[in-house]
Amino acid sequence: MDQVLDRLIDVVAEADDLEAQVRPLLELLQSVTGLESTYLTTVDLDRDDQAILFARNAAPERFEIPEGSHVPWGDTLCKRALDEGRPFCDDVAGHWGDSDAARELGIVTYLSEPVRVGDGELYGTLCAASGDRVAVPEQARRLLRMFAMLVARQVERDELLTRLRAERHEFATAAMTDALTGLPNRRALTEALNRALANAARGGTSVVVAFADLDGFKQVNDRFGHEAGDRFLVQIARRWRDGLRDGDLITRIGGDEFVVLAFATGNDPDGDAEALRARVAKLATGVFDLGDAHLAYDGPSVGAVVSTGIDEDAAAVLRRADRAMYAAKLVRRPKA
Repeated sequence: MDQVLDRLIDVVAEADDLEAQVRPLLELLQSVTGLESTYLTTVDLDRDDQAILFARNAAPERFEIPEGSHVPWGDTLCKRALDEGRPFCDDVAGHWGDSDAARELGIVTYLSEPVRVGDGELYGTLCAASGDRVAVPEQARRLLRMFAMLVARQVERDELLTRLRAERHEFATAAMTDALTGLPNRRALTEALNRALANAARGGTSVVVAFADLDGFKQVNDRFGHEAGDRFLVQIARRWRDGLRDGDLITRIGGDEFVVLAFATGNDPDGDAEALRARVAKLATGVFDLGDAHLAYDGPSVGAVVSTGIDEDAAAVLRRADRAMYAAKLVRRPKA
């Protein structure tokens, strides 16, 4: 028994997740109980379902609890054991002859312990069974209770890690996203553009960056109000998402400033840049529904540049794209 406890300590110390813990525990449980099959189940009370999550079968050709199988919870020995407070039985047919599942599996000896998490919520059961009558010592039953407790703690740990990872992803996404439009923000653009430039430099390709400034946006806010201005920005973002290529990264980096990052598609990067510039401008031109009014908008100023990623980082490319946008703005500005 000392060797079992030593191995148990090693299992607990080494396990990174539920499966890594449970599979060695099932092996240990088999050795201390002498039963042919050991297994961990999960229980879904709302669906009246019990599933065999992990199972170990010493001689599956003779007696097997199939891993991955499902049975109605109301027909299981586990439910009967819980309801009656009888965790061990070596005459299943005599005590629970009404269980179709037990009869089909040929279970004669049965041992189980509930696995409860949180405030006592039933997660499942840790069980051992055999097709023969086996006398299971009390010490083995005590170990089963300890094993069930360890499984419960691992389940809680895994669930906590899952929640933490989800929250981390949510926070990371929020930090990289413009709250109004849902587009990636300046931080996301900088990271993506630096990666794209590094890939372009290694692969001998080019990236295209289009910088768009919504001319007259201040006047939209002044005339129609900030809520209308927000609707305008959201519709602009939606038109670009719907109209540009799936692989193009559309970002909002300021109040009325947007940047689109794309890869050159052929042997004419400058032609790709001009095509992207024209597409960005056209999609943002037309009539927009501001709620209480409609705006006939004649489009943004857009400049586009190409970079091979050699000796140039994201900040440098954005400065060039910004200058190209201002050059376009000067051309569009009414002459005095």
